[in-house]
Amino acid sequence: MPLTRPRYVLAVPDLARSEAYYRDVLGFAVHDMGDPGWRWFERDACVIMAGDCPDALPPAQLGDHNYFAYVQVNDIDALHAELAGRGAEFIKPLRNEPWGMREFGVRTLDGHRMMFGQPLA
Repeated sequence: MPLTRPRYVLAVPDLARSEAYYRDVLGFAVHDMGDPGWRWFERDACVIMAGDCPDALPPAQLGDHNYFAYVQVNDIDALHAELAGRGAEFIKPLRNEPWGMREFGVRTLDGHRMMFGQPLA
């Protein structure tokens, strides 16, 4: 059975602040989930559900090398330019990798890390 439309679930310390970031910096649409402590962010096929968890350990304090998502895109250079213009914090510069991907990474204002990539072929 194929996996279809993956969704990511994140704990965020300030839901309103995260909502503004995903909308204004990463270009996601924001949707109400019917519960005041949850929102879902959507951009094309990528969906992120965010829960208001002010007491959760901040991702920046985890000290590991995790990315919560690796999102493949069709025009990595255009997306990089768009996010740079919106003030995204890049943690990995846009570059071609030996494993056949052109990719970059961002850190959200909450410290979550996301990678974006496009096959070089």
